[in-house]
Amino acid sequence: MIGYVNIGTNDIDRARAFYDGLLSPIGAGRMMEFPGGATAYGVDWTKPMIAVGPPFDGQPATVGNGTMVALVVDTRALVDAVHAKALALGGADEGAAGLRGEEGPQAFYAAYFRDPDGNKLCVFRVGPG
Repeated sequence: MIGYVNIGTNDIDRARAFYDGLLSPIGAGRMMEFPGGATAYGVDWTKPMIAVGPPFDGQPATVGNGTMVALVVDTRALVDAVHAKALALGGADEGAAGLRGEEGPQAFYAAYFRDPDGNKLCVFRVGPG
């Protein structure tokens, strides 16, 4: 249902460095670069993408209160690795990797962080360890 989400930035070079490093462990990379600096990341053209760039209206990017982008991965180890990578790249911790709720077939294992512009992201895995 979702084709892509756009995340605002006030420093495209810093944002590209962050997202290049953050998304490579899950197999995503730059798919498109647009005039004005926006960059779209994805794993292939048939899957949802994340775009990062300055707002189209030319105003400063601001953080959406309650807005969050969640990235699904295949393993809990990858949740741990992506969260650690986000912090190493200058992101801020918003919740360490761990199980949210009960263990079981629909177990939700997640970690939360903010990018250098303050945008909130989650990386998660549903299912048993």
